[in-house]
Amino acid sequence: MIALEEIEAARDRIADVAVRTPLVRLAIDDAPAEIWLKLETLQPINSFKIRGAANAVRSADPADRERGLLTASAGNMAQGVAWIGRELGLPATIAVPEHAPEAKLAAIERLGGRVLKVPYDEWWSAIVTSRIDGQEGLFVHPVADPAVMAGNGTIGLEIMEDLPDLDAVVIPVGGGGLTVGIASAIKALRPQAMVYTAEPATGAALHAAMAAGEPTDVEYQPSFVDGSGSKRVLDDMWPRLAEVVDRAISVPNADTAAAVRTLAERVRVIAEGAGALSTAAALAGEAGSGKVVCIVSGGNIDFAKLAPILGGADG
Repeated sequence: MIALEEIEAARDRIADVAVRTPLVRLAIDDAPAEIWLKLETLQPINSFKIRGAANAVRSADPADRERGLLTASAGNMAQGVAWIGRELGLPATIAVPEHAPEAKLAAIERLGGRVLKVPYDEWWSAIVTSRIDGQEGLFVHPVADPAVMAGNGTIGLEIMEDLPDLDAVVIPVGGGGLTVGIASAIKALRPQAMVYTAEPATGAALHAAMAAGEPTDVEYQPSFVDGSGSKRVLDDMWPRLAEVVDRAISVPNADTAAAVRTLAERVRVIAEGAGALSTAAALAGEAGSGKVVCIVSGGNIDFAKLAPILGGADG
């Protein structure tokens, strides 16, 4: 786990950057639980990633970042790194998979970041090796950097202050950095709280790893749930995830699309696919019947994808 004092230090370090987001009740009469939404869609980049990116870059040695910043991201961490790079006057170069949504790519460029589109396997290799071939600079790992996880953990501190008697939290999982950060804070302050993860059935690597007791390859199919799911849990992240996750939930894309519609209709929140995963899992009864917090991790979705979903499509 990430030490609580490191998460508390991160909160002070990024206090002028990250918004303290609200915890809002999802009022549905026949819901299987008392569902609360942590709306990270309200961050300056419409995603939680600004927390980890800002903490990692601000806590790094200035000499290590003087040549610029690098990351590999489907879009949201890229925006976080580009945002903090612009603030510090540093160039930011981001490797993105070829299927990354245009809404996220346009946002990266608006923030001054340079986009490198690469095949999925090459992008995944950058995440595994923490380097981008031919590029120099401080590589901010989107998942496995302890400083990124500590920044993400500030979400857990806010949740515990707002709902100290929660029973469970559901967290969308991609690489696992958000999960480890939030779970570290919550388990430190309320050990009996359950930590569940949600990922698309089209790339449920953690679900498979939990069943097998070790990372295992799964078939990964790109979908509108582009910020979550992968073909394999990173080996470095597996021990951290196994320590804090009570159960990994695989969510059908049709359920996630329905959750996107529910969030839009009931609370007027636009969630991207990954951002709706936790709500989908909770509405399906997968997180129990108590007080359940769902992390709505981001809202960066192409309108071309959002419109059919709002009209009833399954994604």
